[in-house]
Amino acid sequence: MSSPDTKRTGRRPGATDTREQIAAAARSLFAEVGYERASFRRIAAAAGVDPALVVHFYGSKEDLFREVMATPQEYAVGLDRLADGPRETIGRRLAELLVGGLELPDPRTIVLGRIRAAASHPEAAALVRETITRDLHRLAAAVSDDQPEKRAVFVGTQFVGLAVARYIVRVEPLASMNVSDVIDVVAPTFQHYLTEPLTPPAP
Repeated sequence: MSSPDTKRTGRRPGATDTREQIAAAARSLFAEVGYERASFRRIAAAAGVDPALVVHFYGSKEDLFREVMATPQEYAVGLDRLADGPRETIGRRLAELLVGGLELPDPRTIVLGRIRAAASHPEAAALVRETITRDLHRLAAAVSDDQPEKRAVFVGTQFVGLAVARYIVRVEPLASMNVSDVIDVVAPTFQHYLTEPLTPPAP
């Protein structure tokens, strides 16, 4: 006769490992196919688990998305530290953090997953707005008290547009440029958005 443990299936030994396998599979699928097409069944198949386990560990699809697509640690920690450095190099250091981070698999997967999903799902769009209104606004406010909300939005749109053009649409020559060259081009724009007047002086 089967024991109660053998009848309860779905849960494999090593719950933490299984949970992270599901998270990794979900991140990849959200980045590749977007929110709507990344079904629980598809995520479970990619993780090699039963779909019931996805529900067990994460509950709803929105909860799963919000947890696994949270702001990458590299960005969250890096943004908090940027304002401590020299104001005259803030644009380059931000470009190195944001653009350089897109060269790393985990941050790139999360950023692209958010962007792909944002066009079709309110939860994803809320996460993108949250990054701009909370994380980038905190940085902009630490650098300047002149229109920090507007500065954060312009930095965010520059970053999102770059990510789309370079990694999703793969527009040339941007897609093939060395990351250091991209940083060189973008850094002065970030510097302008964060530290320089956003409106031209009156004639």
